[in-house]
Order: sequence, then C-alpha cells, then structure tokens
Amino acid sequence: MKKYLAEMVGTMVLVLMGCGTAVSLNCGADTASVVGTAFAFGLAVVAMAYTIGGVSGCHINPAITLGCLLSKRISAKDAALYMVFQVIGAFIGSALLFLITSQCPDAFDPGNTLTGANACGGEGSVSLVAGLIVEIILTCVFVLVVLGTTDENKGAGNFAGLAIGLSLVLIHFVGIKYTGTSVNPARSIAPAVFEGGQALNSLWVFIVGPFVGAALAACIWGVIGCCCKCKNEDK
Repeated sequence: MKKYLAEMVGTMVLVLMGCGTAVSLNCGADTASVVGTAFAFGLAVVAMAYTIGGVSGCHINPAITLGCLLSKRISAKDAALYMVFQVIGAFIGSALLFLITSQCPDAFDPGNTLTGANACGGEGSVSLVAGLIVEIILTCVFVLVVLGTTDENKGAGNFAGLAIGLSLVLIHFVGIKYTGTSVNPARSIAPAVFEGGQALNSLWVFIVGPFVGAALAACIWGVIGCCCKCKNEDK
C-alpha cells in the first residue's frame, strides 16, 4: 500500500507545483513564463524522484506506468493501482490549486484556467489531430528516457531522476506552445474536470496521446535494450 500512496503524493506534488507555476506565471504570455513553467515541472519530478523513488519508483504518470508494464517491469495489478492512485493524487493537487486561485482571483492572471488545464481544438489553438501528434511524439521521447535511464543494466543509476527531470523541462520547452504539454494523463484529467469547457472536450487527446506514445517508447526500448544486452553478452 505504501507504494500506491507514494504515487498519490508524488502526483499531487507534481500537479500542484507544476500547474501552480503555470497559473501563477500566466504560462505562454512570454518566454520567461514558459521557461519557469518548464523548470517547475522538471524540478517537481526531480524532487519526487529522490523522495519516493525508493518506495514506488516514482512513476507519477500513467504513461510511464504503461511503459513499464509493457516492458515487464511492473505487474498488471500494480500498474492498474498505480494509475488509480496517480489520478487521485492529481485531483488532490488540482483541488488545492483551485482552492488557492479561486480565493485569490486578483492575484493571478491565468487566462481561461485556474488549474493549468491543457486544451486544444478550440479557437486560437492547434487542432485536435495536431495536439494528438504532439502528445504522442513528446510522450514517446519522455518515456524512452525514463526506460533507458532506469534500466538495471544500462541505466543512469542515481542520476536517473535528474536526467528524467531535465528531459521533462526540454519537452515542455517544445510542447507548451502547442498543447501546454501534458505527456501525463493524470496531470490533464484532474485540471480538465475543474476547468470544463474545451479542456474537458479535448481531454481524450491528453489520454490517448500519452498512452500511444508510451507504447511506442516501450517498443523502441525493447529493440534498443535488447541490442545493448546482446553486445554485453558478446563481450
């Protein structure tokens, strides 16, 4: 049970700090807000990786959990419960953020969201298809980094958390302009429920995209990882 609770707490922190920064900085208004938001998400992952990594592995993302399941690093039961508790944690983080922002409306200029919700397909945003493609590609890259850096044979060891966090920063730099960058279904589900409107209407993009990207990453690492093991065995 401890690992499930760890995933819940970790995801709560990720959503609260990452989305909270996006709201506070009015992300997308200028370059500084994009950089700040990107680093907030990355630093939240780094912090949680070294806080709960030893308990649950610090997935805090259903897409990562799916990648680990397809790579046979986690059982189906654990994967399902990880995802459930990740979503619960995301709702707690979103609820706390909504409580803060709704009580201090004059302190923020969040545009059309108080919880950092992702959205696409609406006026002034990329199409649903474009958003789906962006989320698939970026999630694939992100989960591939996770699978590679945490591999027991070729991974980065204690530096894995830092590498994963920095890769999330990089991915946000690329994706914020297009989709707000999700690459994490839990991170998008909870804020969208609080926001409603187009965020809720386009939510499927931020669920399907990351899951497809994670599956692709697992396939890619299955080939690359196998090649690495074969080379080691030959030596």
